[in-house]
Amino acid sequence: MRVFPLNSSLEPVFWEHVNRDVPSYYHFIVDLKHDRSSTKIWLALDEQEKTSGLMMVYRNMIVTLRGSSDAVKLLLEKIDLEKAEIQVPIEHKDLVINRFKKIGYSTELILMVLRKGEEKVQIKHPLVRPTVDDAEEMAALMRSGDPDWWGDASAERIAKRLDNWLCLGVKVDGKLVSFAAATLDEVGGIIAPVVTDAGYRNRGYATSTVSSLVERILQKTELALIFAKKSNQSANRVYTKVGFKPYKEFFVARVAS
Repeated sequence: MRVFPLNSSLEPVFWEHVNRDVPSYYHFIVDLKHDRSSTKIWLALDEQEKTSGLMMVYRNMIVTLRGSSDAVKLLLEKIDLEKAEIQVPIEHKDLVINRFKKIGYSTELILMVLRKGEEKVQIKHPLVRPTVDDAEEMAALMRSGDPDWWGDASAERIAKRLDNWLCLGVKVDGKLVSFAAATLDEVGGIIAPVVTDAGYRNRGYATSTVSSLVERILQKTELALIFAKKSNQSANRVYTKVGFKPYKEFFVARVAS
């Protein structure tokens, strides 16, 4: 097995492979299409020149791997970054742990998928479109909702992303207490983040925001996706209620060489 960087001659091979399983390769597809300059991809090809694995490095920080155990192991050896966020199929978790000296925060995720016709939209609350004026409240919600993962969320970063996000939220007495966001491409829409203030949970706000995002995504495409923490059962119940179904599981870790 050998590893090759993506080039013009390998692009047909790449696209033929990823289009077989759009949910698993969603970020490969979307990041390469919309931010090629920040996206580097390698293919692991077997002796018959068939694709055994793929690795994407996005903005020299986020590393996503797919493929067989042998392919992922080989691709991991190609990583030359001081720090990175690594995502692999759950069955390759030990390969990441054995490859890196320092493992910081890590978690297990479930990729959940909803195809057009499977939605169970439940919108029971008035929704608003957050603006840059709400960015600080949005960042605070993220930091308090998951300080390990979103601890560095800032109003400045969120304000920059609002132009590319489809974002909906719930306000109570003028205060933003819940919001969810999605990014859209013709192949599908992915929802992230979804967050609700701890004092306002169990009121159906997340169900309403996610439902409305699903409704809007499916007006443009056939597929909605969401990554959910395996341990977050309350969030998973919300997504299941709206129509999402578990698809595949992944391991994510922040690592250092």
